[in-house]
Amino acid sequence: MIPPTLTTERLVLRPAQESDFTPAAAAWGDEEVVRFIGGATRPPQDVWFAIARGRGMWDLKGYGYWTVVDRASGDWLGEAGFADFRRGMTPDISQWPESGWAFAKAAWGRGIASEAVGAMHAWLDGNRPGKAVCIIDDGNLASRRVAEKCGYEFWQQSELRGKPINIYHRPI
Repeated sequence: MIPPTLTTERLVLRPAQESDFTPAAAAWGDEEVVRFIGGATRPPQDVWFAIARGRGMWDLKGYGYWTVVDRASGDWLGEAGFADFRRGMTPDISQWPESGWAFAKAAWGRGIASEAVGAMHAWLDGNRPGKAVCIIDDGNLASRRVAEKCGYEFWQQSELRGKPINIYHRPI
């Protein structure tokens, strides 16, 4: 499936391209960016695998990840989308699209995440209506606010890789 391109007032959410690797590797190599996303920076090879996985998810699941760029400048800002990571958590959240997002520090505090995540959920609602989930580290207040703006509610706490994690859902 060819991923759709979404456009908002300030952003373009488009399929990942090879040229996204350098800015993505810089963002995922920033300790502040990953503080609440596993807590460890990613080596370049892992970043490349994640880009390929996010793009390939479209063919497997009918949803996946977008690269988020500034509409005016074309600058890479982050990535956002849906996946089925088969995390093996309890409860098993793989039955629903799991939303996720990560943005470079240059995008922080500008409403970029809320705008991008809102656009991707508008697409999901129009193409795959139903429940969606996301997981958010307890200390990640910014992501919690983004999720709540998009209709997510706290559902329950679980464990991921031996650490507590909060599961949010958008009820049907």
